[in-house]
Amino acid sequence: MNTFLSHEDGYFALTKAGTWALIILAVLLVVLVAFLKGKKTEEAKSVFSVRQLVFSGLSLALAFALSYVKLFKMPWGGSVTLCSMLFVALIGYWYGPKIGFIASFAYSILQFVQDGGSYVLSPMQVIFDYFLAFTLLGSSGFFSKKKNGLIVGFIVAAMLRALSQSIAGYIYWMEYMPDNFPKNLAPIYPIAYNYSFVLVEVVITVVVLLLPPVKKAFAYTSKLANGETN
Repeated sequence: MNTFLSHEDGYFALTKAGTWALIILAVLLVVLVAFLKGKKTEEAKSVFSVRQLVFSGLSLALAFALSYVKLFKMPWGGSVTLCSMLFVALIGYWYGPKIGFIASFAYSILQFVQDGGSYVLSPMQVIFDYFLAFTLLGSSGFFSKKKNGLIVGFIVAAMLRALSQSIAGYIYWMEYMPDNFPKNLAPIYPIAYNYSFVLVEVVITVVVLLLPPVKKAFAYTSKLANGETN
């Protein structure tokens, strides 16, 4: 097998070299964005400003750290994290879909390195389970600056993530259905599996966002991220 992947028991796994290659790719993505800033002209502005780059980087770092904080596991599999998806969707809400998708794609690489490298069935499975699924969190950017845009955008983004992973479930994971899953519900196993933990995390996150102190803090942070404070 090649330097980056090993093959075992019917699936592929990232080697250490493969893991480092993806980490380097994520770093190069950030460097490329910074380089584009240095090449801006009067006709073409950079994708990221310095402020946007800093706030996006901090938000991604916080999202990645929180993805390790598992509140609990669902009966059929999947873990509910401590609002990790919110901090990826937040970038799109701050800066719109273009920056949101770039940042969330970088996050998808981190998620694959963190978790998915142990279960690679095919390139398309990786795309639907990781690269597309987590990049879709950037769709929150379509609700940027709109009333209740953070909550609505976050919900839509999370649902799209679950949809992408459900598609992967139907194509690649049906044979791995756990024994404790009701047999009469087998046709909806991928939907039940993916939407169960995503929906629980969405509910928890929305409840947290609606708390007055949290709502006030996020409103202030959004202004700060966009340079709207004195």
